[in-house]
Amino acid sequence: MERWSALGNVYLIGTEASGDAADTDGIVEVVAHGHDWAEVRIWNPDGSLAEMSGNGTRIAARWLSVRTGGEHVTVRVGPREVRARILSQDLVEQDLGEVEIFEPEEIEGLTVTRVSVGNPHAVVQGDPDDLPRIGPLLETHAAFPNRTNVQVARADGPHDATARVWERGVGETASSGTSAVAVAAVLGLQPATIHFPGGDLLVRFEERRAFLTGSAVRV
Repeated sequence: MERWSALGNVYLIGTEASGDAADTDGIVEVVAHGHDWAEVRIWNPDGSLAEMSGNGTRIAARWLSVRTGGEHVTVRVGPREVRARILSQDLVEQDLGEVEIFEPEEIEGLTVTRVSVGNPHAVVQGDPDDLPRIGPLLETHAAFPNRTNVQVARADGPHDATARVWERGVGETASSGTSAVAVAAVLGLQPATIHFPGGDLLVRFEERRAFLTGSAVRV
């Protein structure tokens, strides 16, 4: 297994779901692959499967491109296909597919907006420093019987936001690709730079499709 990082979001990646993932954000298991495609499973540290991961699929795309030299890679995770384009040695742009935004609702006195980016998100507009309180409260709340990823975000301008992320089955992480998309969608930022503790992710939309650009490096 190799150890890769996407803005501080660290995964082990390889063709077997093995290795000590205790100090990582999970394991990207490459189930099968060809020259320009890979099928993966993404395991959280608690042993649960993630339906989707922007950072995990970006790592998978870069992992494969290092081996084949390909500039375009399709990563399949469950029913979703992520098309990736290698922009440089570290930088990758991904087409994450369609995003679905739901009407805001009140949960435990918080205004929460659900978003689906192939996986579930609950976005709260507010002070990102409130994440340690809000994250665990919403992740396992009865309103989310299958649990959810949680973002607390603050708009800093028409194209910028600061956010922190509580990932389902993980806890707080340094960054999250699908979370960046969820935050940009809820805040109505287009294009957007989402600032996480681990670094910046770039998001743009073409109608309902989300495109994400960020780094992936072996560590």
